[in-house]
Amino acid sequence: MRRRDFITLLGTAATAPFAAHAQQSDRIRRVAILYSGAEDTEGRARVSAFVQGLQQLGWTPGRNVNIEFRWAGGNTDVARKYAAEFAALAPDAILAGGGSAVPLLQQATRTVPIVFTQTPDPVGAGFVDSLARPGGNTTGFMALEYSVGAKWLELLKTVAPSVTRVAVVRDATISAGLGFFGAIQAVAPSFRVELTPVNLRDAAEIERAVAAFARPANGGLILTGSALSTVHSDLILALANRHKLPAIYNARYLVEKGGLISYGADFVDQYRRAAGYVDRILRGEKPADLPVQAPTKFEMALNLKTAKALGLSISQLLISTADEVIE
Repeated sequence: MRRRDFITLLGTAATAPFAAHAQQSDRIRRVAILYSGAEDTEGRARVSAFVQGLQQLGWTPGRNVNIEFRWAGGNTDVARKYAAEFAALAPDAILAGGGSAVPLLQQATRTVPIVFTQTPDPVGAGFVDSLARPGGNTTGFMALEYSVGAKWLELLKTVAPSVTRVAVVRDATISAGLGFFGAIQAVAPSFRVELTPVNLRDAAEIERAVAAFARPANGGLILTGSALSTVHSDLILALANRHKLPAIYNARYLVEKGGLISYGADFVDQYRRAAGYVDRILRGEKPADLPVQAPTKFEMALNLKTAKALGLSISQLLISTADEVIE
């Protein structure tokens, strides 16, 4: 989605001053969105799906709801500032776009309803009491379970059987980075694969680490999901292709941009579904009573152009099971 289209879709979503409480009528509700990743094509598509979902449920930006957006760009300090800002403004609901935004919002407010997306293991992270009964002011939609890490490694070995060394690119500062690495590490011996963690900090460090990893033969790469992975996704794609590393990604859009293979949830659909929870909260329901939901759509994508460039032969069986094949 082009930025111009995104702005057109939102229309008057944020035209009314968010802080001008006294000038708003009682019928105007206020929704805040804190997106932990970058304001790129994929981020705009996800947020647009949420806004479209609200519109389909009768919430028209500028008429009966005002929506305020903040894009953290993978920067924790920026996200923390925006979380505090939203807590002070006390909207009717906050959408947390990405698991890394959730603890920052919970630290800022325990009263404003929070609906999260793309959040793995919210119970283990302490965001909710249980999936069935979240408790508190927070509920939402899980990302992939950590066990999908085993699936990533299995698929990587399927498309590139010669791989014996795998770089796992992850954000080690969040629970998802540790959880996914642990799940991959648990099954690595059965695939006879040696793992190397590559931490997401800044572009220069990522480039140095991937270049060093790629020098010996038989390397492959797994990109786990996080706000920083979206910020640095173009760089990671370029490095994997430049160094001839077969790589698997957590989201289909990365294969559409030149990645080899992906397996993961349909996150755009998840944002659309999150609009339903925000709608229910705006109509009086409590987050504590709305169970956390798991992904309902999973998709695998293959890029045969990239496979050819890497000298890989993809089986017809795998091609036939893919949801999208780029030739």
